[in-house]
Amino acid sequence: MDFQILQNKLGISFNNLHLLKQAFTHSSYVNEHRKKNYEDNERLEFLGDAVLELGVSQYLYREFPEMAEGELTKLRASIVCEASLVNFANAIGFSDFILLGKGEEMTGGRNRPALLADVFESFIGALYLDQGFDIALRFLEETVFPSISKGAFSHAMDYKSQLQENVQQNKSGIVEYHIIDEKGPAHDREFIAQVVINEEVAGVGVGRTKKEAEQRAAKKALDELNR
Repeated sequence: MDFQILQNKLGISFNNLHLLKQAFTHSSYVNEHRKKNYEDNERLEFLGDAVLELGVSQYLYREFPEMAEGELTKLRASIVCEASLVNFANAIGFSDFILLGKGEEMTGGRNRPALLADVFESFIGALYLDQGFDIALRFLEETVFPSISKGAFSHAMDYKSQLQENVQQNKSGIVEYHIIDEKGPAHDREFIAQVVINEEVAGVGVGRTKKEAEQRAAKKALDELNR
């Protein structure tokens, strides 16, 4: 397996190539090459999982200063879940570099979601050991964070959709949003929104944008409905 191609693709040069190879070595490959001193990626996966969570947590903490702890936790969970990690791994083409045993290869292991997610975490663990947290964070800035800023995980904090579903399920009326006030200068605007269900105010929210204010109003309404 030519890992130089991967390094060139990512613009990353490993100091310890053994670490890079280990990140892509599945246990089935090690089992079929017992006479050689290969190591699988399971320990690197353990480390990479922690580095990934810290990197994503730090990003969310800085980018969403108004978001409560529970919301941050839910958003992070949707970013570091298996399905998301598989998408990140596929976008880079990690599957082409995985070292698998013949049996695992024949049964489609190269495209197995759990295996791909593990490899993504293992790579982060290897990169962290080889070059430190700042470089690992730079990798996340190029592969993970852009999808967050583009709204790929907005469903995890889309309270308006959740409220709409709740109201429809309970057949409790029509949901409407109104911006009732705007405060502050143009560069530091603050909007106040209210959500109305069946002509009754169900929640009020404040945000830097109209959408953010509406989302917070919806969350307030949901909190009341769930009590």
